[in-house]
Amino acid sequence: MSSADTSQAGGDRRKRSDARRNAQTLLDAAAAVFARAGVDAPVRDIAAEAGVGMGTVYRHFPTRPDLVVAVFRHQVDALAATPTGASGEDAETPYDVLRSWVARFTDFLVTKHGLAEALHSDQAGFESLHAEFVDRLVPVLGQLLQASVDAGQIRADVRPLDLMIAIGNLCIGAGTFPGYRARHMVDVLLAGLAHGAPASTDGDEPRARTGS
Repeated sequence: MSSADTSQAGGDRRKRSDARRNAQTLLDAAAAVFARAGVDAPVRDIAAEAGVGMGTVYRHFPTRPDLVVAVFRHQVDALAATPTGASGEDAETPYDVLRSWVARFTDFLVTKHGLAEALHSDQAGFESLHAEFVDRLVPVLGQLLQASVDAGQIRADVRPLDLMIAIGNLCIGAGTFPGYRARHMVDVLLAGLAHGAPASTDGDEPRARTGS
């Protein structure tokens, strides 16, 4: 390969890398805007959040459904990554990690509630995405619950899917009632889990229920 070809290849890789970073920046910005204002938020608000022009948004995501579905998958990918707490003096407890993850999951659900409308007639596509997020995120929530149970920080009789559905029900009002504080109500729910934590005893660690 000639030096010119090598230079061209390197330039192409940089362009692809830049394009991926730009897309990630747009997805992060869109997720934040959607959580605040719903999936019908103006594209100019997303562009402003990302610090780019509107043309950049449309170049990456030509239609709103394209953008909404991409944000959905982006958020699922982030939530599916195994959460870890800080180390050292600022180390988080398993319950802190659970709360942080659930806060992000709550923002995701607020966005998700507008997905069906954004996809319009693509009901099959919506159902496929819904099944994907359940399959990927229930095990993650189960790991977080179990870690908190093992640490004696929450009660042990809550199944991951049950908690996920309960959180979803608490998020429904976010798109209907102005001023409704979904995150606050979900935090109240999690505080109830902690309030019901049994006193730990040696050799008798509580276990989260993961089955039916």
